[in-house]
Amino acid sequence: MAKAKHSVATRKRKKRVLKQAKGFWGDRSKQYQQAERVLMHALKYAYRDRRNKKREIRSLWIVRINAACREAGITYSAFMSGLKKSKINLDRKILADLAVRDNHAFKKLVDIVKK
Repeated sequence: MAKAKHSVATRKRKKRVLKQAKGFWGDRSKQYQQAERVLMHALKYAYRDRRNKKREIRSLWIVRINAACREAGITYSAFMSGLKKSKINLDRKILADLAVRDNHAFKKLVDIVKK
């Protein structure tokens, strides 16, 4: 009986890894072992940073809202507290968008909060 070989599966696996490593520097995109090693590292970073991205975006919204609040003469914490007390349910994403794009509407919100 002939010896079973794994060449088709092996080639497919190596091809897949090298395709994913395309664009990596030097032999990291050419040699299978190096490509596999750096690809595992890259995939770990990608997984981690998909979560970190959400944190960074939220902090950016907060910075934008805070800047617009300071311009209107109120602190961020006082503004957010006032929104909750006046039962205005707008999330930080929408507030940041208003602060950047529609300053007039944001100032109306600040006036409501100040009252």
